[in-house]
Amino acid sequence: MEGPKEFEFDALLNDGQAIHFRPIRPDDAAREQQFFERVGPESAYSRFFQVKADLGPEELRYFTTVDYDDRMALVAIHKDDMVAVGRYDVLPAKSDEKRKVAEVAFLVEDDFQGRGVGSHLLQHLTVYARLRGIDEFEAFVLADNRAMLRLFRNSGYKLTRQLEEGVYRVEFPIEHSLEAREAEWEHEKRAATASLMPILYPRSVAVIGASRDDRSIGGRLFRNLLMQDFAGPLYPVNPNAPFVHSVKAFPSINDIPGPIDLAFVVVPAPAVPEVLEDCGQKGTRGVVVISAGFGETGKDGASLEQIALGIARRHGMRMVGPNCMGLLNTDTKVSLNGQFGPTFPPNGNVAISSQSGALGLAILDQAAELNIGISTFVSLGNRADVSPNDLLLYWEDDPASDVIVLYVESFGNPRRFGRLARRVSRTKPIVVVKAGRSSSGVRAAASHTGSLASLDVAVDALFHQSGVIRAETLHELFDITVLLANQPFPAGRRVAVLSNAGGPAILAADALENLGLELPELSDTLQDRLAEHLPPAATAVNPVDMIASAGPDEYRSCMSLLLDSDEIDSVIAIFIPTSPEGTRGVVSAVRDAVQEHTSGKTVLGVLMGTNEDTEELTSSTAKVPVYSYPESAARALATAVQYQEWRSKPEGEYRHYPDIDRVSAEATLRDALARFGLSGGWLEPTEADRLLSLYGITTAQAAVVHSEDEAIEAAAEIGAPVAVKVVSASLVHKSDIGGVALDVSGNEAVSAAYRQVTAVADDADGALVQEFVASEVEVIVGMTEDPRFGPLILFGLGGIFVELMQDVSFRINPLTDADAREMLFEVRSAELLTGYRGSAGVDVDALQDLLLRVSALVENHPEVSELDLNPVKALTLGNGAIVVDARIRIRPLPGLFLPSRKDIPGRML
Repeated sequence: MEGPKEFEFDALLNDGQAIHFRPIRPDDAAREQQFFERVGPESAYSRFFQVKADLGPEELRYFTTVDYDDRMALVAIHKDDMVAVGRYDVLPAKSDEKRKVAEVAFLVEDDFQGRGVGSHLLQHLTVYARLRGIDEFEAFVLADNRAMLRLFRNSGYKLTRQLEEGVYRVEFPIEHSLEAREAEWEHEKRAATASLMPILYPRSVAVIGASRDDRSIGGRLFRNLLMQDFAGPLYPVNPNAPFVHSVKAFPSINDIPGPIDLAFVVVPAPAVPEVLEDCGQKGTRGVVVISAGFGETGKDGASLEQIALGIARRHGMRMVGPNCMGLLNTDTKVSLNGQFGPTFPPNGNVAISSQSGALGLAILDQAAELNIGISTFVSLGNRADVSPNDLLLYWEDDPASDVIVLYVESFGNPRRFGRLARRVSRTKPIVVVKAGRSSSGVRAAASHTGSLASLDVAVDALFHQSGVIRAETLHELFDITVLLANQPFPAGRRVAVLSNAGGPAILAADALENLGLELPELSDTLQDRLAEHLPPAATAVNPVDMIASAGPDEYRSCMSLLLDSDEIDSVIAIFIPTSPEGTRGVVSAVRDAVQEHTSGKTVLGVLMGTNEDTEELTSSTAKVPVYSYPESAARALATAVQYQEWRSKPEGEYRHYPDIDRVSAEATLRDALARFGLSGGWLEPTEADRLLSLYGITTAQAAVVHSEDEAIEAAAEIGAPVAVKVVSASLVHKSDIGGVALDVSGNEAVSAAYRQVTAVADDADGALVQEFVASEVEVIVGMTEDPRFGPLILFGLGGIFVELMQDVSFRINPLTDADAREMLFEVRSAELLTGYRGSAGVDVDALQDLLLRVSALVENHPEVSELDLNPVKALTLGNGAIVVDARIRIRPLPGLFLPSRKDIPGRML
């Protein structure tokens, strides 16, 4: 029996070595025996509490047979050898115990101890166990087995220990707490950083396919490494040339004396697997495959790419590419120019990754032209192994990188990207150009939520939640990056504009105000001080129009006054040359004023009509970014303000609800799936209401009836007035064709309403008689499943106009309390929630709670594929919110897990 494929993965150890994990199989008996024979006697004794020389046939059969439910085992494989195993067995339930408990145990080969293997096994076993309904692990550990005790202690779980006769009984609930997540993240970051160090800081480099022909890629790449004066030994590998650019060449990497940290591979695609095998045998830690002809070319190329990746993984090598342009590191400690383009940018604090090689070349050229200093640049190509997620983990603590820039065309694991980006963005801005945002249409959906979730909604939600700055174009990307990399983040929204021309100043003011920034009216005192340095015709209000005669003295004096003022947070200085020699003096004056003041204000320059003489501003210690137009400067500044505001907000917490009855909810879904079969379907109204009630969500009192008499009886029990709605599998928008009757009172009216609504559908299966809830504000809460990003949660103005108005906000699940609060006030109609034109407002806290409970339901039950709560009646403050119409679609899971379950701790991909 094969184990679940979702739990077969490659991961990184603490030293950066890659290793393979998978569920154990019956054919692992021989591997298990060989593994046990290699394990030292002390390790074996610590596991079995007795001296064991070998494993008998029955033991091998038992250990390699699992049912993936009450018994599960994961093994670590290195070069086809088993080097570790972690397993659990569910213990018999005690009569008074409602929790499901499993005993867990580990055994790791001596050479792999202390490298993080046990941490990976524990993390993934707990993930699997949680999905199988297991609540708690327990383990028995010898008192002197400090390594195992340390493993449990560092896991982040809350341990209970009891020592009896030299053996600790360790118990811990395996709920995915914040402490457990942080422990996993720290392990993940440490491993990823260690794996990339030999690639970005190699001590020795080989170029396989180095050429004497500078017109070839192999020739240009080798010359770049050579001419940039790489700090370590550089070895060309070419079986047909004894020397390459006067450097002794070798026929194969295995002929090179001494170790090789990094190898660049520039050979035809069919030869790459053999070359990688040689690199693995040499002990190379990282490879950059420049060669094209892989997954980008079709099915055959994709197969070849998987072969190459398999070789790299088997030998524990990290691989950049294939089909990439290389990488560089400007740190003088390494001076690594491992790319074939003509540009080596200046050293600086911007880290860049590009999925496109051609755009990577353009990005480096533009960065050099704008004097944007680069720390590291990595062209990822097909991203078979190293991904933007790995680079985020590396750059998070990289002291040389303050700003991260990404060009991406697709996300390999968007949920993992969002998790990492949300953490990294708290300390370093991430600027992204995401290609492929257009769509030929909105995907067909059977709910309001699905029809509103367009192709790019998920990307915007991901970036919003994680604080990622989205640039629409490469031009905008550089406008934003040059500001973030060189100036302090704006302390607020108050901006002063200083100009020698009224027209550009007005354009800047309009752009700033349209973007939500403020141009405060300067105080009389500050205006008087500015006026002392200006001619009478000038204007000292904000914008400050110094008129065309303004020169270096006016700019220096006025800039100094504005930078000293506590009335503003940022300054945009605009200059239009009025004489051929005027620019240099003004630029020097602005530079001097900025360098002389340490107020921490953000300063931007706009030079119109010239691109000369800007180097004094951009390359000096002032580092003032210069733009050609005031609108560009305004957009960049607004983006920086928004980022700083996001960073200053509380991070938010994932709320835990002890009143949720998850077990009963699973039973409800299981019963419904048994009725639907493989196709799935929409829950009956009573089933949907029950599921919601088990999650503490209030629904209007209701009953499904199948005759007029039953309708009258139900209405009497509920109490007038009521709503009557047709029950039909085919109808989505029942009110559009008369399938809903509202505010119905009296037996005759109820009877007539029943006849009316059931007549509108050929497949009518009775009607829903429901408590009529009056409210001035109706909202919608929904969920739809995005195949790439997982569940998307929606909030917006509800009722029949939801698709017409499209006043909604989306977030990727799960939601924090901060996410939910933001969603409420992000919609244009948010004033309806707090009170508009004399209305009392609604219970905003109840709506936030509703979003978080829906988030918990969706997270706990991946069988739920689509959900619409519309309308939700938002009641006045303190009276909550009531769901009056719920549509919930479920479907059986493909195997055990959904595609959205890809975000398993420690995965490399």
